[in-house]
Amino acid sequence: MTSSCIALTKSSVSIEQPVSSLRYDWLAALLGILGTMGAYQDLWAHTHVPQLETFFTPWHAVLYGAFLLYAGFLAGTALLNHAKGYAWLRSMPRGYEIALVGVFIFAVSGVGDLIWHQLFGIEKNIEALLSPTHLGLGLGGFLMKLAPLRAAWYRSREEELLGWRALGPALLSLVCLLTAFTFFSWFANPFVFPVAAIKASGSLTIDFSIQGLGVASILLQVALLMGPLLLVVRRWQLPFGALTLVFTLMGVAASVPMDTYYLLPVLLLGGLGADLLLRMLKPASDRVGALRTFAFLAPIVLYLLYFIELALVARVAWTIHMWMGSCLLAGVVSLLLSYMLFSPASLNGYRKQ
Repeated sequence: MTSSCIALTKSSVSIEQPVSSLRYDWLAALLGILGTMGAYQDLWAHTHVPQLETFFTPWHAVLYGAFLLYAGFLAGTALLNHAKGYAWLRSMPRGYEIALVGVFIFAVSGVGDLIWHQLFGIEKNIEALLSPTHLGLGLGGFLMKLAPLRAAWYRSREEELLGWRALGPALLSLVCLLTAFTFFSWFANPFVFPVAAIKASGSLTIDFSIQGLGVASILLQVALLMGPLLLVVRRWQLPFGALTLVFTLMGVAASVPMDTYYLLPVLLLGGLGADLLLRMLKPASDRVGALRTFAFLAPIVLYLLYFIELALVARVAWTIHMWMGSCLLAGVVSLLLSYMLFSPASLNGYRKQ
């Protein structure tokens, strides 16, 4: 009888899945931020060190060292939980399962990157973003760093806490997600290349192409920013200052490739403006009008500040038709995203619950 009870207990443990503690989430989120810093210092090297001709650099050492630290943390978690009786497939805390997949993809891509560099040389500028092995590294790192956000997302209402201490890991994980988007799209980012400050050349083809790139980069970055942001706003009641933190850290990342640090105040004030809109409008799934208004106004405020900053420190070469229209289109893109993420049908279903 006793042995059967023990077997039953072990069997029940093996089909369960551990839930991460808040301390565990903080450690994972900070390790994710460390990995992001490693990736951006390597990006800085690719854009600032023209004689970079080898795989074995101090920047790669930092990048892969941060990966090994996080990978060891995750692998150690799986081993400890398996020793406690959890099955291998359920040995990671809820939300962290995909992080181990990320470790595998990153490791394989890292070995592939060494071989790729030996065969084809070191990438320069945009080449570094399109290299297949670098895309694999980005995917692996993305899956690893997203885990604290997923863990917080899967918590039930009874398990959740509110405020900075509880939502901090999810916010840092969100920063890792958004800066990953920034990393792989910095060639089309107005905070990296302020195209609106470029004077007209007199050539219709060149000016049309440059202006088109400038407008397209604004709309692309709005979509990459507001999509994840609206999901987080839907899921939690964020503490005041959360968006200021997220926007500011994004600005630091965007400043690295081309040293556009003078645009940092735009992201800081834009995040503060988004926080104020959150405080005033209180957008939520059951406040659809407020949610749509927030989605429309937040990017408009950000890019109005962007053009004001450009006018103060450089020169806005675009006409008022161009820059004001770009701001309004940024709001429209975000508004349309809100309809995709919060369709009328899903909101009606929410109200019936």
